[in-house]
Amino acid sequence: MAVPKRKMSRANTRTRRSAWKADLDDLQTVKVAGRQMTMPRRFAKAAKLGLYEPRDEYQG
Repeated sequence: MAVPKRKMSRANTRTRRSAWKADLDDLQTVKVAGRQMTMPRRFAKAAKLGLYEPRDEYQG
């Protein structure tokens, strides 16, 4: 485990932590049961196979 050599100030710690941000999912348009739907790419194949029913907020 890494051990810091010096104490890091509260301002520096919070700045370092706030710099990391998660990215939004890329949405892909998929035709499922005759309807065009927009959903995250990782769900597209499952939706085509009928294993995943997308929620309303993903529909385009």
